[in-house]
Amino acid sequence: MAGRRQKKSGGRSYAWRYRGRIVACVFVEVIIICALVIMIGWNKGVKEWFEQFEQPVLKEVDISGINSPNAILMQVRGGKILGEINGEAQIYPASMTKIMTVILGIENFDNLDEKITLTNEMFTGLYEQDATQAGFQPGEEVRVIDLLYGAMLPSGAECCIALADTISGSEADFAELMNKKARKLGMENTHFCDSTGLHNPDHYSTVKDIAVLMKYCIKNDTFREIVETSRHSTGVTNIHPDGITYYSTMFKNLSDPTVTGGKILGGKTGYTSEAGHCLVSFAEIEGREYIFVSAGASGADGNTIPHIQDAVTVYNRVGAAIEAKMNDNNK
Repeated sequence: MAGRRQKKSGGRSYAWRYRGRIVACVFVEVIIICALVIMIGWNKGVKEWFEQFEQPVLKEVDISGINSPNAILMQVRGGKILGEINGEAQIYPASMTKIMTVILGIENFDNLDEKITLTNEMFTGLYEQDATQAGFQPGEEVRVIDLLYGAMLPSGAECCIALADTISGSEADFAELMNKKARKLGMENTHFCDSTGLHNPDHYSTVKDIAVLMKYCIKNDTFREIVETSRHSTGVTNIHPDGITYYSTMFKNLSDPTVTGGKILGGKTGYTSEAGHCLVSFAEIEGREYIFVSAGASGADGNTIPHIQDAVTVYNRVGAAIEAKMNDNNK
């Protein structure tokens, strides 16, 4: 009897050891899974959460004395505003609107090689309003990716309308999608009426809201690739057998993207007589990225491009301020 009881006790001991191994294995697996989730999420929410508490290299930058009556400078990491002039005053965004059109295009097409046929209706009113176009024609079959580049680089209005109509069925419905996105991003003082930015008194924003939008957009790799491109050649179409080559309106007017401590990476210009000359751009300076938005500049001619000059001036001030601070720290 005693021997049998001992055998039974040994079996129970083995069972507990076996269960213990299972529990240990499950625990290790949970730890590994948690670690993977943290690693995967690091470039998403976790990283962004920590960035909120990161101290900026600069507390502020003087952006006074520029051409534009409305301007704002934002550090991308953390969204710290380093300088502003009438940052929350209402402006007409003109073709800066198209960065919203492009990001919604990227987010709403699963296949960017999908082809869209441009209709006569998509060109209605564009000639009368002297809208800038990329060079496509009614009846032309164009890849979505080429429409995205066409909207961003040469500021093609027909590209925007083709994207808007295909996504939402009409430009009016697409404008609702734009406004919904704006509200989601916290763009409290923005209202869109169309995909192009052609003047409408009820189509307005602020330079602060545009900076918030740009901060969101450049998180998207496809958007960054497009906005950082100075020149793009489209694929073959049924009307243009050699495709179309177009150029960035910003880079075309920016003789040298180099600024103190870094360079301007990309941007989108805008202009209407009511909006003045506008620009939303971003630059990398001493390892950090900054967004600068300006609006309402006047006085452009063949030799003077005030909104481009303003961006270069402000980014140079950022670089100079960082260098000065680094030199002080090394003393």
